[in-house]
Amino acid sequence: MQVELRETITVQRSIDDCFRYVRDFSSIEQWDPGVYRARKVTPGPVREGSDFDLLLNVAGKHVAMRYTLNHSEHNARLQLSGTNDTLAALDTLTFRECEGGATEIEYHAVLTLRSFPQSLKPLMMPSLIRLGKKAVAGLQTALTIPAKASATSLKTTLKDRLLLPALCGFTERGYLNMPNKGLSQFMDGKTVVLTGPTGGLGLAAACELSRLGATLVLIGRGESRLQAAKETILDFSGAAAHSIQLYEAELSLMAEVDRVARRIRAAHSTIDVLINNAGVLPAEREETAEGNELTLAVNLLAPAALAIALRSSLERAQGRVINVASGGMYLAGLKLDDLQYRQGEFDGSRAYARAKRALVAMTEHMALYWRPHNVDFYAMHPGWAATPGVAKSLPRFNDRLSTYLRDAHMGADTMVWLASAAEVAGQTGKFWFDRQQHRTSVLPGTEVSAYQALLLQRQVEGLIAGTAHTVSGDIAYP
Repeated sequence: MQVELRETITVQRSIDDCFRYVRDFSSIEQWDPGVYRARKVTPGPVREGSDFDLLLNVAGKHVAMRYTLNHSEHNARLQLSGTNDTLAALDTLTFRECEGGATEIEYHAVLTLRSFPQSLKPLMMPSLIRLGKKAVAGLQTALTIPAKASATSLKTTLKDRLLLPALCGFTERGYLNMPNKGLSQFMDGKTVVLTGPTGGLGLAAACELSRLGATLVLIGRGESRLQAAKETILDFSGAAAHSIQLYEAELSLMAEVDRVARRIRAAHSTIDVLINNAGVLPAEREETAEGNELTLAVNLLAPAALAIALRSSLERAQGRVINVASGGMYLAGLKLDDLQYRQGEFDGSRAYARAKRALVAMTEHMALYWRPHNVDFYAMHPGWAATPGVAKSLPRFNDRLSTYLRDAHMGADTMVWLASAAEVAGQTGKFWFDRQQHRTSVLPGTEVSAYQALLLQRQVEGLIAGTAHTVSGDIAYP
């Protein structure tokens, strides 16, 4: 049985952007609700002959299908063929430049359903037409740049307050229910500094940012791991090798943070985005050579220290700082009298949650004081994502919820969106999850006051400088 579909949309984007976005057909997972996952199989730049593996959503199951880019005429036409055991598809996308910088995209699909009798065509057509319309509507949404990020809805606020419904949204289902997953705002000419790029969320974010055209400055541990990450990113994005620069550093040591920041500042007078993604969750209490508890050093001190050290480059670019937090911080308050976790029995998960709570509080505080310099601060959390770090640090959690966890690309989505989206500019100091603003505290005793944030800042800056600044009641709030 053969079915033919034809739909046309017009978007207020340049023909260059539209063609570039669609040409990497693995982006289809961002705009076609009928596609669960898409992956470019052929490494390097997209070209005629590039293959893409898709997992289609069919009757509640994931069905594999391979597509090949047969023809690519720059800014004019793309043709792809797809096949599996039951379906063959020939997709043609035609691009036309319109007045006012808009672009018209015509989507033409010819589907051949093997082993389906022609007599069933009248029954199948309505469903297939709906799928086609949803796909092109999704493409239109993905390519449309809103004037402003969507405000927090009443439904979201209620879910956050009730906590349990919000936790359900941390799963894969929460990501899949997002109305817009498009990442189409290109970052050519922009420099992004990213920590923790060798696996999990950091590697997934680096891949997407490279595909968007950003120059990446990657900070991590282990030369071989950094080089392997670079090769993975280049295979994914097809970017030039010189667009990715590697810096090896031990971020638990403030001296190392200062050293690597000096090198980066010397090489980059402007930095558009700093993403503090690196994190650790040790099972037992450890102290660094500088005397700081390890969880605190990596998850709080290093992000603050790196932002401060790169401030001049961020200010010149009117840049953004994105701090990666965790949903676990909802269960923890700020412990100003024991940031180093010296009191009581050490609990790794609680130490991690405390550090992330403090990181979110520091994000809000730094946003306030850096606002006059046009540097925006954002905190975000990725939901529950299946990453090597989670599997190692929280094996029971990982095993019990394995079927519900997001993959790393889903978890990294909001991170990449905050780095690239024009519509979030100026919305500094906010906490984001799945591209929406969320409350930072729900449970009693977890809200951080402005005065507490000031005391936190002074302790953190003291620890970064190597001199512990203890809490004092006589510090006046400016």
